[in-house]
Amino acid sequence: MASRNADSRTSSGPGARSETRPDSKPDSRTGNGSSPTLDSVSLAIIEQLQEDGRRPYAAIGKAVGLSEAAVRQRVQKLLDQGVMQIVAVTDPLTVGFRRQAMVGINVEGDTDPVAEALAAMDECEYVVMTAGSFDLMVEVVCEDDDHLLEVINKRIRALPGVRSTESFVYLKLKKQTYMWGTR
Repeated sequence: MASRNADSRTSSGPGARSETRPDSKPDSRTGNGSSPTLDSVSLAIIEQLQEDGRRPYAAIGKAVGLSEAAVRQRVQKLLDQGVMQIVAVTDPLTVGFRRQAMVGINVEGDTDPVAEALAAMDECEYVVMTAGSFDLMVEVVCEDDDHLLEVINKRIRALPGVRSTESFVYLKLKKQTYMWGTR
């Protein structure tokens, strides 16, 4: 199976988008474990890239009042800090992945090891710890129903600590956006 993961530092095609990462890592260079502080200019740059991940730095600079070189430096810093990534967003159906599902998972004990194991699976595109009916929610992208069954039954349910799962198979995607801005 071909990898679906694009290099986080490049963009390709008309679907290229910039997304802020909800799991963004703190700047390891600060050593204090706090998230990077973003000023209004950095937030404006992020919004420009969310609209079009391939927008030229010169155009972004004009919109935010910086030189092309200054924008390039800021974007690189945002990438290095894990604040955002620039990726090509694809429609899984058009690239051979015909089955998607959200899987709710209940865990006995610590959720971290289970979340880490899920995050290491190529088919798991999104892993989030939650409060509510499930301890974890995982978006799974598979080639077909047989592949989905194998991932859920043989791999996810086999993880130590997984108590139960509930699957929500996607029938039709009505909205998917990366345009939430920086509010």
